Amino acid sequence: MKKVFVAVLSLGLILGPTIGSTGVVEAKEKVVTYKNCKELNKVYKGGVARSASVKNKGGKTKYKPYVSKELYDANKKSDRDKDFIACER
Repeated sequence: MKKVFVAVLSLGLILGPTIGSTGVVEAKEKVVTYKNCKELNKVYKGGVARSASVKNKGGKTKYKPYVSKELYDANKKSDRDKDFIACER
């Protein structure tokens, strides 16, 4: 009887965490379309880059851009020099 109790308890400890979790909840960042660069730069000082590997075509910048494909795509109109960094400063 004691061996059965230990076996059931062990099985419960192994399978317990996997039975209760049916899926993973992903946190999505809220994508905001800003009216102009002044509004975007209040939140993201260096602007928004589409990926971490993009290079700035313009002059020297003070701040590093925030990297987000979704946020860049929503504010693509603000990328005047088409270097995949919107509103770089």
